[in-house]
Amino acid sequence: MSAAFTKTPGWLDWYPNPSEPAFRLPDGTVDTHCHVFGPGDEFPYAPERKYTPCDASSDQLFALRDHLGVSRNVIVQATCHGADNSAMLHAVQASGGRARGIATVRPDATDAELRRLDAAGVRGVRFNFLKRLVNAAPTEALRTVAEKIAPLGWHIVLYFEAADLADLEDFFSTLPTPLVVDHMGRPDVREPVGGPQFTRFLRFVERNDVWVKVTCPERLTATGPAALDGERHPYRDVVPFARRMVEEFEDSVLWGTDWPHPNLVDHMPDDGLLVDYVPQVALTPDQQHKLLVRNPMRLYWPGETV
Repeated sequence: MSAAFTKTPGWLDWYPNPSEPAFRLPDGTVDTHCHVFGPGDEFPYAPERKYTPCDASSDQLFALRDHLGVSRNVIVQATCHGADNSAMLHAVQASGGRARGIATVRPDATDAELRRLDAAGVRGVRFNFLKRLVNAAPTEALRTVAEKIAPLGWHIVLYFEAADLADLEDFFSTLPTPLVVDHMGRPDVREPVGGPQFTRFLRFVERNDVWVKVTCPERLTATGPAALDGERHPYRDVVPFARRMVEEFEDSVLWGTDWPHPNLVDHMPDDGLLVDYVPQVALTPDQQHKLLVRNPMRLYWPGETV
């Protein structure tokens, strides 16, 4: 841990020895949702942060990438770094072309700043609406950001709670860029997959230009990671929701690990199990290839072939 920072009490560090996945990821797999934290001595955490994490460096991220059989990463700016994208940019640049970035951008960002981010590998910005992570998300300021990034061909990553979609979807529908939704809009998996809350989200996706990350079963689960029969079929209560997304929107779903799993309070997931979650929600080789390779390549490396 960095000498200058003390972790938030009770912070769960990332799992240091992930298991070997039973499922072999196809060549070209992209982890579209991961982060780096610091190291704080090199990339200080933001004074306004809501939490202080353990360090999680680009070298450690890329070691996990290689262990799991992932080919590329999309590194999402962590809220603990505020709008200082230095740690994320360092990781993208250290990847040798095997990573893209999602930045935090303030409304007063200049066109020159945005062009520099674009040249460095950034392809989108993230709008965070979780009240425990941000003080406020003023929609007019976010609209200003959206209008500035639209000419670059970037997209907007949205992070919100399912219960808040009713208040936010009109605003989301007016944004001038493609949208990417984190973690299936965080459904309450204790409710039926065909219930009104998740149905509302599905129809929102259907009406708009939206990509969806079928990620973070460890955040959504109510029953935990273990399978009742002891086999490697983790997070079974989340599976019906992710499977429904893949079945209805197989050309616009994405997958990722969320390493190093910030702000978890119940358990720290084994990233090998997160890989073994994939064939539970994408049942056919074609669905798996779209989820893991074709869709993220279209979004983040258009025109490139694996």
